[in-house]
Amino acid sequence: MEQRTILGKLWRFVKHYNRYIKVCAITLIALAIALLPNTFFGIEGLTDIQQRMIAIFFWAACMWIVEAVPAWTTSLLIIVIMLMTISDSGISFLINGHAKTELISYKVIMGTFANPTVMLFMGGFILALVASKSGIDISIARAMLKPFGTRPSVVLFGFMLVTAIFSMFVSNTATAAMMLTFLAPVLRQLPASEKGTAALALAIPIGANIGGLATPIGTPPNGIALQYINDVDGLNLGIDFGEWTMIMTPLMLAILVISWIILHFMFPFSADKVNLTIIGGAKKGWRTYVIYGTLAVTILLWMFEKVTGINSYVVALFPIGVFAITRIIKSSDLKDIDWACLWMVAGGFALGEGMSKTGLADALVNTIPFDTWPALIVMIGGGLICWLLSQFISNSAATALMVPIMVAVGVGMKDSLGDFGGVGTLLVGVAMSASFAMSLPISTPPNAIAYSTGLIKTSQMFKAGILIGIISLVLGYVLIITVGKMGYFG
Repeated sequence: MEQRTILGKLWRFVKHYNRYIKVCAITLIALAIALLPNTFFGIEGLTDIQQRMIAIFFWAACMWIVEAVPAWTTSLLIIVIMLMTISDSGISFLINGHAKTELISYKVIMGTFANPTVMLFMGGFILALVASKSGIDISIARAMLKPFGTRPSVVLFGFMLVTAIFSMFVSNTATAAMMLTFLAPVLRQLPASEKGTAALALAIPIGANIGGLATPIGTPPNGIALQYINDVDGLNLGIDFGEWTMIMTPLMLAILVISWIILHFMFPFSADKVNLTIIGGAKKGWRTYVIYGTLAVTILLWMFEKVTGINSYVVALFPIGVFAITRIIKSSDLKDIDWACLWMVAGGFALGEGMSKTGLADALVNTIPFDTWPALIVMIGGGLICWLLSQFISNSAATALMVPIMVAVGVGMKDSLGDFGGVGTLLVGVAMSASFAMSLPISTPPNAIAYSTGLIKTSQMFKAGILIGIISLVLGYVLIITVGKMGYFG
């Protein structure tokens, strides 16, 4: 009896302090990695700074996977730890004796907070914020859903298409939240025996997840991959907003049609009609016209980047300037921006900078004979790993972990990758795969939001998500390898 009591108390202690135990365990292992002899890793010429970078990468990966703290907190701590331990403005006893060339400039690490891709997402968030605040999003959604009538199968496709189009320019989380806010009450009016209710509810997270694939601002993994692809000090492939959208939009539409067919057959409708009543809409006044005009101009500038000569990162600041000077947004509105996502992206870029600037990426390339590996296996394998990781951790975190590694791998086997479109195709594949992970409520925020309505069971989401995900991976890789061979990603 006494033994059971002790075990019970121990279990309650572990359960109560679970997250603290995880943080301490991961941190202790990371410290051990940082203090091991350099020869342990089998990397010739490994420096102490590079070894610390390995420890930081391990710590970040484990923290993101176990989610002992929010993902954005891990990202922020990555930057702080790097500044303290491997920057030229780090703690004295940790950096004394190391050459300046071994250390990373603190300006480079802190610069990840204002990385152009972070600014790109900032512009997207501001557009979403203003559209929601003014009611324009509801007006647009109502107008877009109206042509689909009341026939259940057609309404189902309408749900997916409208959600996907919104998700191309607004975060998939915000899109799913908006759509479910005014559509969930409609869905709850359907009979409890109506299987099609699950199809309609699943259409929103699937549409949001797939729709984000089509533009660089649709989902953070796209922006992360594009940052490395266009890095002037790295691959410097010059893929702009319009090119990405032209390549990925047909893929997005094809997957939507396939997903629609799958949902229609998995969850057949018994009702003859679905009546949609969407309440609310755009406010009247000059501000609404300014928002419509700014939205249109911003999208056009993004799409015709090479014609205007203004890159997509600079364009992202245009709506912020217009809305600030017209007082459509005020300082109090800024708190509603998804800052967690921006910190998340910045932390991922900091990891990449750490691997690159310390020379760790080059050391890995020189140590591991990547050029002898089958290129197609590496390309598809990288996507599969990211897809599996994204089922359990945020797709941003999974991409932030995978892309710096795949950059090093890609550079090491550049020649063999040329037959499949080059390093760019490798990175696009990883980012694309993250968007296809949607089989569990924890896989993406849109899934979690849809699940919280109580209209979907976990088993229903899993069956649909796995099937759509696998088909999307196959279709996606066929497309990007084909396009890559034409020279778009190489």
